[in-house]
Amino acid sequence: MSDWLSPEEWSAVRLSLIVATTAMLASLPFGLAVAWLLARGRFWGKSILDAVVHLPLILPPVVTGYLLLIWFGRRGPIGQFLYEYFGIVLSFRWTGAVLASAVMGFPLMVRAIRLSIEAVDRKLEDAAGTLGANPPYVFLVVTLPLCLPGILVGMILCFAKAMGEFGATITFVSNIPGETQTLPSAIYTFTQVPDGDAGAMRLTLISIAISVCALFVSEWLARLVARRIAVT
Repeated sequence: MSDWLSPEEWSAVRLSLIVATTAMLASLPFGLAVAWLLARGRFWGKSILDAVVHLPLILPPVVTGYLLLIWFGRRGPIGQFLYEYFGIVLSFRWTGAVLASAVMGFPLMVRAIRLSIEAVDRKLEDAAGTLGANPPYVFLVVTLPLCLPGILVGMILCFAKAMGEFGATITFVSNIPGETQTLPSAIYTFTQVPDGDAGAMRLTLISIAISVCALFVSEWLARLVARRIAVT
């Protein structure tokens, strides 16, 4: 692949894989917690939490990126706090691309996990509770294994969304080659320069290949886990 792609193109591919994988893994613990709250929790403000979680799916990605820039930029309330006390800079850094991708992919992950949790028979959880198991233990030994296929689907959806994220990313971290230029940003750059069609086509084919592989892996893992659960 290094012979087929230029160093700049390979850098965009590598950065996209790093950003998407990091965004997916970083989102998973929060996605599990929020999905469980929405599926099993009963509290005031549940509909508000649900709306906030799904807001990135409704807002234009550029708006989401602008809000991230306001809050997590160097002069933003959260960004300034992170920089002054921890030396963490998100805006115009690859870590900011991870944040933007995670925010955009988070609703898809939460929705898939939430649906899988809601599909778990509550009688199984209640039976474990009557045997003396506390709620966290019930979640770990009963709910989590049964909803594992949905968790895998949610992870792949988040990964795929992060791979294709453009609007929020370019607004929050710009399009800096080698630092924040992911696959979609690199494709956009190629379309804006003369004789860039070949580079755009190469990266487009790679994007399609990665997305298709992610879907196949998701389907294979979900079926594998479902078979093992059925056997046990």
